Amino acid sequence: MNNNERSLGVFPLVMFSVGCCLASGVFALSGDFASAGAYTLATLLGWVVAGVGMLSLMMSYFRLTIAKPELTSGLYTYSKAGFGEYVGFTAAWGYWMSAILAYVTFHVGVFGALSEVIPWLADGYEIKSLILGSIILWLLVLLLLRGVNQAVVLNVIAVIAKALPIVFLVIAAIVAGKFDWDIFVANWNNPDAGSVMSQVVSTCFVTVWVFIGIEGAVVISHRAKNTKLAGTASVISFLSLLALYVLISIISMGVADHDTLVSYSENYTFSMAGVMEAIVGAWGAKLVNIAATISIGLALFTYVILCTDSVAGPSENQCFPKIFDKRNSHNSPTWSIIASGIIIQIFVILATYANSSFQNCYYLSTVAIVVPYMLSMFYAFKIACKGELTVGQSGAGKFFSWLFAILGALYGIWMFYATCISDPYILIAALLFFPGIIFYIVRRKETGEKLFPKTYDAVIAAIVAILFVVAIYLIATGNEAVTNILV
Repeated sequence: MNNNERSLGVFPLVMFSVGCCLASGVFALSGDFASAGAYTLATLLGWVVAGVGMLSLMMSYFRLTIAKPELTSGLYTYSKAGFGEYVGFTAAWGYWMSAILAYVTFHVGVFGALSEVIPWLADGYEIKSLILGSIILWLLVLLLLRGVNQAVVLNVIAVIAKALPIVFLVIAAIVAGKFDWDIFVANWNNPDAGSVMSQVVSTCFVTVWVFIGIEGAVVISHRAKNTKLAGTASVISFLSLLALYVLISIISMGVADHDTLVSYSENYTFSMAGVMEAIVGAWGAKLVNIAATISIGLALFTYVILCTDSVAGPSENQCFPKIFDKRNSHNSPTWSIIASGIIIQIFVILATYANSSFQNCYYLSTVAIVVPYMLSMFYAFKIACKGELTVGQSGAGKFFSWLFAILGALYGIWMFYATCISDPYILIAALLFFPGIIFYIVRRKETGEKLFPKTYDAVIAAIVAILFVVAIYLIATGNEAVTNILV
């Protein structure tokens, strides 16, 4: 990569990270927490866990960009540097799948919101959304083929355009004075809903989903003026979004009771539409759907960029097959863009005909992202133990770097437990990760290196293969615990 491509400063990097996050999740927060069974206490505790955990991730990434400036192009480089070729590949694959599934989630969300506003689209929703969504996808692919870096800069305008309506919604909720402390307290907890801890676990899918993409500045750090700027941008993005998310959650839980919030999640594509309807009337729901459509529509653009860099970077660093680093006359990674477009298209078709819900789609994206998050945090902890993470630091700086590395590793374990181990999602993860082994084998054949350099590489691959077979068997036999996750 030439020096001319290393041109992005803090502001466009912050806009890119915010653009990756600020899309559909913010419009579904309140209803999704309630639908997951979490009451006010558990929701607030869930935000505390996510806040501390995600801040630890961001601060660890910040230190990693300083301590290991040579490790650019995404989280997988940390996994590869720390645990070898196959583990690094697994992280890269998980990140790519998560970005692809996030795009599919946005597709489902944007056309779901539009169908509530445009009667024409609601009639024959499936085929119309599939055709229109496919046209949009391939137009974005053509745009990306014209130059990725130019598209990242253009994204600044896109983020500003979609942030304005969200800010307006928050202000409207406050000014209308509909927040009721008695409702907020009445939602505090319900022993019949299970233990508070089980409720907090249920919030993890939501809190991780709304922050997916926050590390976007790290993923494209090789396009920044320097890697330290990428770390700074990630931290700024996180703190801004956390404040917004918590504010929206608190307002919503003071506007409607728990059961009503659940009904909003069931009757609207985005539960904030129900909240705003309760605040200002029917036009509020339409406003939310319009704002969500603008926000998600622009996020589609952002995520095609993220999908592209999620496969081009690993290919450039000899993790994915080398064809994905092939460049056109605009220096765009042609086959990275096209391959991402094809796989997105396949998933969009599957989601359409399986009638997958918005929530089911983002659950799958969350499952895929947890692995690279966890592995990158394990790497931060590993090099902290070796003294490499805190080079040049002393006193409080060194202490906090250690603290964030430890908390980040613990949060990685928490995410993996809450999103995979606690439910049959571990089988769904196997469905997502097993096909990647084919790409891994192709790359190892290209380099002529040993297929699995370490014993634990082969063990991990074998476990994934076994879980994949089990998942296929359960789906074929109609096991509801698994099939209900997919449709």
